[in-house]
Amino acid sequence: MLWGLDHYYPAPIPTHHGGSLLITDREGEPLRAFADKQGVWRHPLTPKQVDDRYLQALLHYEDRWFYHHPGVNPLALLRAIGQWVRHGRPISGGSTLTMQVARILEPHPRTIGGKIRQMLRAFQLEWHLTKEQILTLYLNHTPMGGPLAGVGMASRTYLGKPPIDLSHAEAALLAILPQAPSYLRPDRHPKRAIKARNKLIQRMKGVWADHILAEARSEPLFPYYAQQRQSAPLLARRLKPQANATKPLVTTIDGTLQARVEARLIQKKAHLPSRVSAAVLVVENASLEVLAYAGSLDFHDADRFGHVDMVQGWRSPGSTLKPFLYAQALEQGLIHSQSLLSDVPMGFDGYRPANFDNRFNGPVSATAALRRSLNLPAVDLLHRITPTTFVTTLRQGGLTLRLPPNSRPNLSIILGGTATTLEGLTTHYALLGREGRVGPLRFLPTTQLKDYPQLNSRTAWITHRMLKRPPTQATGRSHQPGQPLIAWKTGTSYGYRDAWALGVGSYHTVGVWLGRPDGVPVPGQYGAISAAPLLFELFDLLPDLSHKPTPLTETPPKGVAQTTICWPLGLEPLNSSDPLCHQPRQAWVLSGTIPPTFGDDGAGRIYYWQREGAAHAEGWLNMACHAEKRVKRQKAQWPMRLTPWLSPKLIQRSALPKADTSCPQGVTPPSDILHFQGLEEGVILMPAGEEDKAPLISLSLLGANTPVAWLINGYLKQQSSPEIPFSYRFTKPGEYRITALTEGGETLSRNLTVRTHKHE
Repeated sequence: MLWGLDHYYPAPIPTHHGGSLLITDREGEPLRAFADKQGVWRHPLTPKQVDDRYLQALLHYEDRWFYHHPGVNPLALLRAIGQWVRHGRPISGGSTLTMQVARILEPHPRTIGGKIRQMLRAFQLEWHLTKEQILTLYLNHTPMGGPLAGVGMASRTYLGKPPIDLSHAEAALLAILPQAPSYLRPDRHPKRAIKARNKLIQRMKGVWADHILAEARSEPLFPYYAQQRQSAPLLARRLKPQANATKPLVTTIDGTLQARVEARLIQKKAHLPSRVSAAVLVVENASLEVLAYAGSLDFHDADRFGHVDMVQGWRSPGSTLKPFLYAQALEQGLIHSQSLLSDVPMGFDGYRPANFDNRFNGPVSATAALRRSLNLPAVDLLHRITPTTFVTTLRQGGLTLRLPPNSRPNLSIILGGTATTLEGLTTHYALLGREGRVGPLRFLPTTQLKDYPQLNSRTAWITHRMLKRPPTQATGRSHQPGQPLIAWKTGTSYGYRDAWALGVGSYHTVGVWLGRPDGVPVPGQYGAISAAPLLFELFDLLPDLSHKPTPLTETPPKGVAQTTICWPLGLEPLNSSDPLCHQPRQAWVLSGTIPPTFGDDGAGRIYYWQREGAAHAEGWLNMACHAEKRVKRQKAQWPMRLTPWLSPKLIQRSALPKADTSCPQGVTPPSDILHFQGLEEGVILMPAGEEDKAPLISLSLLGANTPVAWLINGYLKQQSSPEIPFSYRFTKPGEYRITALTEGGETLSRNLTVRTHKHE
């Protein structure tokens, strides 16, 4: 019969202790909770996660015979009935802890029939569950005032601490609260709560020592109600679909580091323009676990779009893709770390990019071009690799790039002409600290690490080395002795919409984004001065993992060597006095491959003939001259377009000698075909007229048949067709060098001096 009743009227035992969803850090500390459909907040726990002081107070106050009765305590019931008869009303319910659980799970009216139903349910609970399971139900479902249920949530909300670390007074407070949750709420009625707490403390005499009772009674109660903690709130929102109410969802987040990152962002807030937000991602290289995740500057700041997760926001990457372009060029054998590249105005089928500061630097090494984020060398490399190959390789490594609808990859991609996410960039940068292996980031420790080689480990080491250096002056930081260096790169998208900084250390990769989530430009905010300082501040917060092994050592991997190369040829010198070695440099080379300087614009060896032992040995000859005493000579030629940036000494070293006048063929060196009209070498310009107007020049380049770039002291001032004159007014005195550079690489320069007063 009892079995039949139990079968047809099953006990209302919940399948789990959930209701609200809880997302925690790696140590189980809450990051964010989500209320259930009824708006209840609950932190599921077990009796082992509660302080013994609380369990002592609870059982002594509510049901000291809990572990001995079958669900109902006859003596307590008789006492309650006697009190009812004497006083004419209920004084105590005589309920056991099991009966209270039955009433919580299945509420009933306060009638004799309701009490009988409660007792029967208590017997059922004892039949199906252990005492430990019944106690767990009470700990997680007992009402604690307002929307709170369970001792775990009440402890964190009213006391600001987990229930495993309670004082005697705090344990007593939480034990008496379910008796009248609204009436005794400590945040609203602290005096009532203290009075009820102290009453229970006094009843603990004989269980707790007298001096403990005295200390507990005197312990103050601070009115407190903690808002539900929201650390890494946007990550918690992102992972919410993977959570369930049966148990907390444990993430890889380092709670201490997360709190430090969020605090640093709040400090940064006061120094940023209005409506500017920020996003930060911290990844452990070895495991690809995400240790800190800040999707916005301040989750609670609606004016800064705090609810928008910019870790996943699609933005223009600016120059942040350049390291992977140089890595691909290394792998394809196009460059080594010190290859001679040209930072000069160039055109690519009508596309004419410029540098961020509109200045050109002439000859630069691959490392310098990457570190300084120069645009022209990068576009030139991408032109050689091809945009399609570059984008395809990145996508094979898991980096998603969005292009405009119905468009194909083009050269603008390397300057930010695409869209990606902070998560994607940070994931890809991490491969530089993982021997070239890439894989999806891990947000849950239960997720298996899955990675695969995207770059050769030697390429990754060289690329990391090229980016590794101290902070620049623009970041507002100086490198301290003994402080580890990181490999870092900044980026700024068109119109100052996005400021980026990414850094790779021995153990961590950090990604930073700043900007407005609505895409409105923020003039003056760019990677080097906005994002980079925050990047270095975040690296200061990272835990010390120096006791762990890392693949990022100073020792180059097998197949990588440091070799002396020479500019302009880019090759090894023949000996210490090699006349073709104009500038020696120490380069990291891959697999012994030493690619020469790109030679399609004049660079390379120039051969000519000289008479051996003649008085005019410096003269050069036609091949038909003096065959019996003719010797073959060579000189190293710099790329033609770099001429305006070369020193007179370097120009002389690469120039051909004068012709040997004794040659009967009358050989003469080739002459320049370009000519300036309107300006002589070394002219001095002074103010014109009585009003002392600033000097104005207007000059044309004769002989050019392709578009011309006009530069003054390396700064681009005009790009136009050859028939359009160049006009410029000088407002400051000084020495100036005007350079005309054709799209074909031909150059012509003139030097002049500007004075502001005629009497100077």
